[in-house]
Amino acid sequence: MTNGVAAQTGLSGLATKLAIFAMAIGSFGIGTGEFAIMGLLPNLARDLAVTEPEAGHVISAYALGVVVGAPLIAVLFARVPRKPLLLGLMGLFALGNFGSAVAPDYLSLIVMRFISGLPHGAYFGIAALIAASMVDVGYRARAVGRVMLGLTLATLIGMPLETWLGQGLGWRPTFLAVGMIGALAVLMVMRFVPVIRAASGASPLRELGALRRPQVWLTLGIAATGCGGMFSVFTYIVPLLTEVTGVPAVWVPLVLALFGVGMTLGNVLGAYMADRALMRTIGGMLAFNIVSLAAVPWMALTWPTASISVLGVGFTVAIGTALQTRLMDVAADGQTLAATLNHAAFNIANALGALFGGMAIAAGMGWASTGPVGALMAVAGLALFAVSVWLERRDSDWTPDAIPAE
Repeated sequence: MTNGVAAQTGLSGLATKLAIFAMAIGSFGIGTGEFAIMGLLPNLARDLAVTEPEAGHVISAYALGVVVGAPLIAVLFARVPRKPLLLGLMGLFALGNFGSAVAPDYLSLIVMRFISGLPHGAYFGIAALIAASMVDVGYRARAVGRVMLGLTLATLIGMPLETWLGQGLGWRPTFLAVGMIGALAVLMVMRFVPVIRAASGASPLRELGALRRPQVWLTLGIAATGCGGMFSVFTYIVPLLTEVTGVPAVWVPLVLALFGVGMTLGNVLGAYMADRALMRTIGGMLAFNIVSLAAVPWMALTWPTASISVLGVGFTVAIGTALQTRLMDVAADGQTLAATLNHAAFNIANALGALFGGMAIAAGMGWASTGPVGALMAVAGLALFAVSVWLERRDSDWTPDAIPAE
């Protein structure tokens, strides 16, 4: 028994499938809301009478909400049972998006996007812990991966549909639709996710205890650096395809769809590999990131190779589920905080990747320089991984089996 719910031996039970599907709807809504606005910044800037860089602050406000909300919610609500907390988080996300849809001016929209971002990291972290608690230990990564599948499908399905809706009807209906997805997720979670008690003895102080563990910081550091390369390339992928590869603008969405395909494949295969060999998956994916990102300047020269490159860069997301599972092993009884911080770390990776890639472009190194910049970030992540492995081998007392289950 784990938190009062009997763990299944695999992922075949109907109750398990429905619970994970319900939580995946929430992750689909969050992913759609996070990515769709990127293609609608010109519309938003025009309607609110601001410049496009100023409109970009709407995205920054959401990311700031993620970074602030993840640790704050995990610590303050440590004693709250996970299902009610999950419902509250998705309800806040839905309200934030409904508020964004009716925001009367630029400043109020910034506030609403910050509020919408607050539950992001906590939702994914807690949903991952619930999914992992419902299955045997050998299926944890796959259970977590299925929850995260909603996020990757958002880039493949949700983002193009919402962009199309926004271009036809405006950006406000886009936020309205995302809010409706959030409301649907609330109903699905309420119906299908089992009641799971907070861990015995849970408290804000105990959650903060996770931050005393070097392996937690190293894993978060791997996420913040090793995963930044994907964002370095993806942030500037459109000018890379049009200016370097020579893809006509009308075909860019089709090539971008390959990024979503790569993310979806990476999510599924990465979760499977993580269940088989967790640490080898993390190390192997960091090495894959280095190679695939370093090859971008050469792969971007022709349509066929650029398409393969976009697919490969999307596949680098495979490391995400492995890192989430790794945190479950090293955070001991502070798993909620560690799990939510993982998504804050990914948003830091997003910010750093876009920043360093933009700096390389501004320095005159060209659009394709974002690939090598991302490869250097992956090298930094691999170095942190090497330190993590060395510390773990040095500490012969450490074993995942010794960690109490939540």
